[in-house]
Amino acid sequence: MTLENISTNKSFGGWHKQYTHFSKTVQCNMRFAIFLPPQASANHKVPVLYWLSGLTCTDENFMQKAGAQRMAAELGIAIVAPDTSPRGEGVPDDENAAYDFGLGAGFYLNATEAPFDKHYRMYDYIVSELPALIEETFPVTQKRAISGHSMGGHGALTIGLKNADRYSSISAFSPICNPTQTPWGQKAFKGYLGDDRDAWNEYDACELLKRASTDLSILVDQGLSDDFLEKELKPERLEAAAEKHQTDLTVRMHEGYDHSYYFISSFIEDHLKFHAKYLT
Repeated sequence: MTLENISTNKSFGGWHKQYTHFSKTVQCNMRFAIFLPPQASANHKVPVLYWLSGLTCTDENFMQKAGAQRMAAELGIAIVAPDTSPRGEGVPDDENAAYDFGLGAGFYLNATEAPFDKHYRMYDYIVSELPALIEETFPVTQKRAISGHSMGGHGALTIGLKNADRYSSISAFSPICNPTQTPWGQKAFKGYLGDDRDAWNEYDACELLKRASTDLSILVDQGLSDDFLEKELKPERLEAAAEKHQTDLTVRMHEGYDHSYYFISSFIEDHLKFHAKYLT
């Protein structure tokens, strides 16, 4: 697989790099960013935190706004930030170019409804194709953690819960916890998956936790001034589902914080230290 390096920046002794490649999974060119800490070398491989961004975002939002590089460099953890959906000519979008469906809104699932089923296979891309590419190309181990924000928090929770053998820990900022019961999730699931509610449940963290326990530790941070908290996010339902199976879930509610990267940058170092306990 051919990788094209499109940008390189030194940061805290490590390197932030952007790459494009053709993805067989989503059938288009994809872009991702990677931060390699100074410890990473041919003789010393480092673990990886996969970060999944939210609606409208690309690989750039987290890498440019979260301020994660300093702590990642200190802890010796690589960070990989993929795009949030397939893109390019021929990739279908919402007919009204809405922000919450189509381009920039892949919801980290495998679509089954035409015309989205050809390209919108972000679940397989994140779980299989991208890690294989990262581990083949860069000085990293197979120790992985997963995190994300909003739609990406939904992705981190569901992917982590469904693949506990592939990840050491899960965290999320302001995740969409119960998407089968919220407007964002219902719109996306109907468009990508059709009317099969059983298929919807496979991408809902609350439904997954209701059915089975996990040994993975999970950290969730949520701002109490988040405009989407009551209508779209519903962390209280995740707590209730986790309690049923005594899942190791910590939900921290923060007075005054909203849905923005000001919130993420305030607590990202806590998440990196949380994952480091399990990665290193």
